[in-house]
Amino acid sequence: MLGRVRKSCAGIVNALRSETETHRDSRSHNLFEAAAAYVSACAEDDQEGIDEAAGWVSPEALSFGVNELACRAVIALARERDESPGTVARALLGLPAA
Repeated sequence: MLGRVRKSCAGIVNALRSETETHRDSRSHNLFEAAAAYVSACAEDDQEGIDEAAGWVSPEALSFGVNELACRAVIALARERDESPGTVARALLGLPAA
């Protein structure tokens, strides 16, 4: 079952990776570049950077990329802290422990 889910997600990722739009400088950006730039700009409160990154890919692709980035970040922090991903996610959001 997990193998089918992983295979399905891989198909979605591959489809979204190929979905890029041309930016002003004619450079194509993939959804993960867009997500990284978008989240970084949000963290720095850089509205111009947010708008630029949001224009690189479709809103759906950007949403998927931001979600993937969040998952990877929580997993990395959980491993670093030797805690569960749920505990780390709740702590990052300032929620009480479950």
